[in-house]
Amino acid sequence: MDMAHAVDIIVNAVARRRKGYVCATGVHGVMEAQRDRSLREVFLQALLVVPDGMPTVWMGRLQGLRQMRRVFGPDLMLAVMTDPALRECSHFLFGGADGVTDELELSLRRRFPAIRIAGKYTPPFRPLNQTEQTYLRETIARARPDITWVGLSTPKQERFMAEYLPLLDTTLMIGVGAAFDFHTGKLKDSPAWVKQLGLQWLHRLFQEPTRLWKRYLINNPAFLAQAALQLMGARRFDLCPEQQTQEQPLPLNQQKVSARSR
Repeated sequence: MDMAHAVDIIVNAVARRRKGYVCATGVHGVMEAQRDRSLREVFLQALLVVPDGMPTVWMGRLQGLRQMRRVFGPDLMLAVMTDPALRECSHFLFGGADGVTDELELSLRRRFPAIRIAGKYTPPFRPLNQTEQTYLRETIARARPDITWVGLSTPKQERFMAEYLPLLDTTLMIGVGAAFDFHTGKLKDSPAWVKQLGLQWLHRLFQEPTRLWKRYLINNPAFLAQAALQLMGARRFDLCPEQQTQEQPLPLNQQKVSARSR
């Protein structure tokens, strides 16, 4: 998996009108899926799951996937919007805090004057109520976007896509996390060397310590511990004791990082 491969799969899905959702996940998503079997199923049912962080790429390479490259959510968003095969593709923006989708639309139109943005919606910071669900369905039914970009946090955006894709008149839903904030300048992107060293999480932590400290300071060590055990061939422990008699978590090298044939 790399950026070109991911874009090709998206191009093919749009051309064939093949409904599906795309997850860009890193250490946080992997570890949450280890703890939660229902979230694990959400990832397994995705059209495509791409490695959003360098630690997942390194783990893949250690397992023999030498051509594996990072597919960062904000970069994937731009790669799709600039691909010649998707020039006529229409987009819908879902997510962000108040005003962010408006700013994002303006930013994208400045960068890509020919872009087709069919609509946008800023959800509340809670599950949608019945009235909001109806409004969203009707709004997207009128817009009929090829791609709906979902800018929520993990695992909220993955659960949202799995639940709502069958209900909405859109071909693809692509979860890109903080891409909305990156592309509106609310978050600063990391220098290339920081990304290559796998330290973008630390740069993010400095910008949003209150929100992200638990995610990184708990999940990162747990990921390293489980990765080390897996690489040594040891029997892995389960983070959820109550699940020990149920289905065991997938080994990290079997976490889905490719297109899923249906």
